[in-house]
Amino acid sequence: MSVTIEQAQAGIESRSGADWRGWVLDRAPFVVACIMLAVIIAIYGSYQSGVFTLDELNLDTAAAMTLMLAGTGQTIVLMRGGIDLSIGGMISLGTVIAATRFTDDPGTVLLWSSAILALGLGIGALNGLLISLLKLQPFLVTLATWSILGGVAMIILPTDGGSVPGWWLGFGYLELLGLSSPVWMLLGLLLFWWWFRSTRIGITIQATGSNEKSAFLSGVSITRVNVLTYGLSGLFAAGAALYLTTQTGAGSPTIGKDYILPSVAAAVIGGVSLFGGRGHLAGTLIGAFILTLIGNLVFVLKVSSYWQPVASGVILLLSVLASSIAEKAARGRGA
Repeated sequence: MSVTIEQAQAGIESRSGADWRGWVLDRAPFVVACIMLAVIIAIYGSYQSGVFTLDELNLDTAAAMTLMLAGTGQTIVLMRGGIDLSIGGMISLGTVIAATRFTDDPGTVLLWSSAILALGLGIGALNGLLISLLKLQPFLVTLATWSILGGVAMIILPTDGGSVPGWWLGFGYLELLGLSSPVWMLLGLLLFWWWFRSTRIGITIQATGSNEKSAFLSGVSITRVNVLTYGLSGLFAAGAALYLTTQTGAGSPTIGKDYILPSVAAAVIGGVSLFGGRGHLAGTLIGAFILTLIGNLVFVLKVSSYWQPVASGVILLLSVLASSIAEKAARGRGA
């Protein structure tokens, strides 16, 4: 990429705004998400004992981690201004490969885990290449890829089943300093994002999502940005598949569909713009926690589970409203 970091940052600032009002408005959806999470935790804590403990943090993070991993890749794509439906197929395919190929031999598990991650990266990169070269909509390309990957998963394992080694299942329960491995993974995701946002790759992806034409005129290779963006999304989807097998101990050719829309919802709830160029992974992680805790809250309140999607929908609408207000305010400032 011939674009400089200064040029890319200028492209971002031209949309985000540098004044204090812009700073507040840009972060309004994230603040709303934080308030929502605090309210849910407060209500949950008033009905359930032990909510404010490390044990509860470990449990909730373990339950939300698959969505967090899928949401990380989706966040990168959304900030580019696209969407990735193929993560559903990749998660399904990853779980069935693991459930049918993993053995008690750590070397074999390492080999197939690497293959699954490489497959996710490669399929994602192919998505980006097709979107750029064929000038197709990301929705259509990734929808087709989702269908293909889901079909291959069905061929490998027609129904839920298979198994993974017992020691692999134990990964999700490992603890260090009182924190489980999913919590350390959460910290790792935040560290990754801090690094990613300061790199040339991260800056140009955000700048391209903010204003593709300006980025192109600044020398950014749109094809390369798309390949990197969707490649990373596929990589994180593959990682989500591997982690999911530590929780279920089996493979499922259809389970990935349960993470497509929630990954988008988690990002939007956390303040990531559907128009590209705006958002932060911390918001997506909070959104994933919110969607996970809603299920817990419905359980402790002893109401019908049908209320869970209702509550999720209301929260999503409020988040979209906050994002819409921020977008309109940004346009009103001449962004």
